[in-house]
Amino acid sequence: MQVEQFNYDNKIVRDFGIATVTWGIIGMTVGLLIALQLVWPELNFGTQFTTFGRIRPLHTNAVIFAFVGNAIFMGAYYSMQRVLKARMFSDLLSKIHFWGWQLIIVAAAITLPLGITSSHEYAELELPIDIAIAVIWVVFGINMFGTIIKRRERHMYVAIWFYIATFVTVAVLHIVNAIQIPVSFWKSYYVYSGVQDALVQWWYGHNAVAFFLTTPFLGMMYYFLPKMANRPVYSYKLSILHFWSLIFIYIWAGPHHLLYTSLPSWVQSLGVVFSIMLIAPSWGGMINGLLTLRGAWDKVRTEPMLKFMVVALTCYGMATLEGPLLSLKQVNAIAHFTDWIPAHVHIGALGWNGFMTFAILYWLFPRIYRTNLYSKKLANTHFWIGTLGILFYAIPMYWAAVVQGLMWKDFTPEGVLKYPNFLATTLEILPMHMMRAAGGAMYLVGVVLMTYNLIKTVKQGKLVANEAAEAPALEPVHTTERSQHRRLERKPLLFLVMALIAILIGGIVEMIPTFTVSSNVPKISSVKPYTALELQGRDLYIREGCVNCHSQTIRPFRSETARYGEYSKAGEFVYDRPFLWGSKRTGPDLHRIGGKYPHKWHYDHMLDPTITSPGSIMPQYPWLISQDIETKYLTGKMKVMRNLGVPYTDAEINNAVEDSEKQALEIVKDLAANQVEVEPNKEIVAMIAYLQRLGTDIKSAPKADNEAAAIDNNN
Repeated sequence: MQVEQFNYDNKIVRDFGIATVTWGIIGMTVGLLIALQLVWPELNFGTQFTTFGRIRPLHTNAVIFAFVGNAIFMGAYYSMQRVLKARMFSDLLSKIHFWGWQLIIVAAAITLPLGITSSHEYAELELPIDIAIAVIWVVFGINMFGTIIKRRERHMYVAIWFYIATFVTVAVLHIVNAIQIPVSFWKSYYVYSGVQDALVQWWYGHNAVAFFLTTPFLGMMYYFLPKMANRPVYSYKLSILHFWSLIFIYIWAGPHHLLYTSLPSWVQSLGVVFSIMLIAPSWGGMINGLLTLRGAWDKVRTEPMLKFMVVALTCYGMATLEGPLLSLKQVNAIAHFTDWIPAHVHIGALGWNGFMTFAILYWLFPRIYRTNLYSKKLANTHFWIGTLGILFYAIPMYWAAVVQGLMWKDFTPEGVLKYPNFLATTLEILPMHMMRAAGGAMYLVGVVLMTYNLIKTVKQGKLVANEAAEAPALEPVHTTERSQHRRLERKPLLFLVMALIAILIGGIVEMIPTFTVSSNVPKISSVKPYTALELQGRDLYIREGCVNCHSQTIRPFRSETARYGEYSKAGEFVYDRPFLWGSKRTGPDLHRIGGKYPHKWHYDHMLDPTITSPGSIMPQYPWLISQDIETKYLTGKMKVMRNLGVPYTDAEINNAVEDSEKQALEIVKDLAANQVEVEPNKEIVAMIAYLQRLGTDIKSAPKADNEAAAIDNNN
C-alpha cells in the first residue's frame, strides 16, 4: 500500500479563528449598545449613524456573517482536511476567501450605519456587496470541491454532507433573494413586490438560519464532538436520516413567519405543516449528538469544551422545538411581533452557535499551537458566566412577550381596548429590557475572558502552520459495497445535485403559483403608485431602519383592527419594493397611520418623540429637519419602478422633481399654518408625505371588521 505524505494548512484555520473572536466582540458590543438603547434611546449619542434602526442590522450581520461565518470557515477548513485526508485544494483560494470575506464585513460595517440598506432581514446589504458575497462564496465552493475531489478517503464523512448542503443552498438562497435592478451604485429595487417579496424574503430568511446557522454547525458537531469525547458518532444510520429529512423539510417552513398576513392561506398552511415536521429531524440530530457522549459523561465534569457542547446541543433542541411551536397559529397569534421573537433567535445564536464556537476554539487553538489550554479554570468561568448570560437574556424576553401579547389583546368588559395606547405596553416591559441588557453584558464578559485565555494559550505555544500528515492513496472502488448511501458518497458531484434537488422542491412549489396565479394577489383598483415625493420618503424610512421597530401589516384580529384600523390586503402592497411588514413591534403598526395625525404631529414626533408620546424610547431624528432631499436619482428610481411594472407615465417620470416640489409645498404650507417653519426641500417633508400616504388607498369595510372579530375570538 502506497502511503502519501502531505501537510494540513493550519494557518488559514488560525486566521479564521482570530477573525471569529475579533468580530464576535465587535458584533456583541454593538448588540449590547442597541439593547441599552431600548431603555435609554439617547445612547445613540445624538448621531444618525448609531440609532437603533441603523445599527440593529449591523449587529445581526456582524454576529451572523462575521462571528458565526468565520467560525464556520474555521471549523470547516480544519475538519475537511482531516476527514478527506488532503490539504485544501488551493492555498491561494483560501487566502482570497479569507480576505474577501473580511472586506465584505468591513463594507457592511461602513454602509449599514450610513443607511445604505435593502431592509431585507438578514440580507440588508446592497447589490454591490451581494455580488461580492456571491463571488467569495463560489471561491469557497471551488476550494471545497477541489479538496473533495483530490481526497485520499473514499468515504465522505457525515460532516462533509452538511458542508455540501450548506454551500449549494446558501448559493441558491442568496442569488434568488438578491435579484434587483440598480438605480445607482448604492441603490437598487427588488424585482419582487409586496406579498411575493415577503414570501421570497422569508424563504431566504428562515433558510439562512437553516443553512448558515444550522447545517454547517451540525457538520462541525459531527466532527468535533466525537473528537472531544473520544467516542464514535452514536448512529451512522440516524445521521443519514437526519441529513436528508432536514434539508428537504426545512426549505418549506419559511411561510410560518407570515401567518395571518395577506400571504395566500395555502402557503401559510404549508409552512405550518412542514414546521411541525421539522421537530423529528432536528431532534434526531440533537439526540445523535448527545448519545455520542454515552460512556463519556464523566469528561463533561472536567472538560469545559464538552460543557459548552452539551449546552449548545440543548439550546439547539430548545430552539428547534420552539420554532415549530411558534408556527402553530394559536401560539403565533399571541407571540408574533413580541419579544418572544428575539428571545427565540438568541437561544439559537447565543446557545447553539455561540457555545459550539467557543467549544471549538478552546479545543482547536491548543492543537494547532501544540500546547495546552492556558487555563481550564478561566474556561469554566466563561461557561458559567455565558450560561447565566443566556438565561438573563432569554427569560426576561419570554416574560416581556407574555406581557405584550396579553396587553395588546386585552379588552374591558365594555368591549373597548384596555390599553389603547401602545406606549403603555412599552413602558411596562422596560425592566425586562434592562435585564436583557444585563444578560448580554454577562455573555460579552465571558467572550472577553475567552479571548484573554486564548491569547495566553497562543503565547505559550507555536503555530504549526503546515502540519505533517500521511495517508494511503485513494483506494479503488469496491463494487461489492451494499449500502446505496456509501455508493452515493463516492460521487460528490452527484451528491451535490441530489442535495440541490431536495432543497429546490419546496421553494418551487410555494413560489411559482404565488407568482403566476393572479388570484393569490387580488388587485385593488383604488391602490395607486407612490408619488415622487412619497417614494423619496419611503426610501428615507428604509434608510433609517424604521422597519426594525414598526410593522406595516395589520392582522385580521379584533384587537388589531380596533387598535390600528382595517386589516391589510394583499393588493395594497403591489407597488411596495421592498415589502416592509416587519417581524417585531417595538413601536405600533403603521399601515393605517396615514391621515390619523396632522402634519405637525409627525414633525414633532421626529424632532422629539416625547413631545407627542411621553416616555417614548424612540430616538430623535433632528437631521431629517436639517438635511436636504436628494433628488439626483429620483427620475432614475421611477424609471426602474416602471420597468418593474409600476404604471408611471412619461409625464410623471419627466416631471418627477417638479411634482415632488409641488406636493412638498402643500405640506410646508400646512405646517406653517401650525407655526412650524420648514423648507420644502428638507427630508422631513418627504417622510411626512410617505407616512400620510400609508393605508389610505382603501376604506374600512364593516363586514371585514366582523370577520376580524370572529378570527380573534377563535384565537
